[in-house]
Amino acid sequence: MGFDQRLPAHSPSCMGCGSDNPSGLQLEVYRHDDHVYADLTFDERQSGAPGLAHGGAISAACDDIMGFTLWIARTPAVTRTLTVEYRHPVPLHTPVHLVATVVDNTARALSIKAVGTVGKKAYFTANAVFVKVDLSHFQNHGDPDAATDLITRFLQAD
Repeated sequence: MGFDQRLPAHSPSCMGCGSDNPSGLQLEVYRHDDHVYADLTFDERQSGAPGLAHGGAISAACDDIMGFTLWIARTPAVTRTLTVEYRHPVPLHTPVHLVATVVDNTARALSIKAVGTVGKKAYFTANAVFVKVDLSHFQNHGDPDAATDLITRFLQAD
C-alpha cells in the first residue's frame, strides 16, 4: 500500500469515530500498510480526575482504533475482551497518537494490540481479542441500510 488511507467511520453516530456525535471522540482513523492510526486530544468531555483523561474514555479510544484493524484483516468481528494498561496519566488537551495492529489472525478470532503515545513515550497500551462474526450480525441490529452500506464499502476496499 505505502500511503495513508482515511477509513470511514463505523457510523455517523459512533461514539468513537462518528462525526455526528458531539459527545464522542470523533476519531479520524487512517490505514498505513499493516496498521491503523489516529491522533486524539482528550478534553473536558472525557475528564476523569481534574485535568486528566478518564480511563473509560481511554479504553473506548483503544476499542475503537482496534476495530479499524478489521479493514486490514478483511473480516467482520466484535470485541470479546479488552485489557488496557494505564502507564501514565493522560493530561487533557495533550495530543495522543494511537496505533493498532493485528498480532494474530486465526480462523475464529483476531488478537490486536494498540498503543497510545505522547511524543515517544507510551502512556497506555491495550490488548484485545475480537471474535469473527457473520455479516448478518451487523445487519440485524440498528439501521440495516447503514450497516449494508458500511459492509459494501468494507468488502470493496483495497
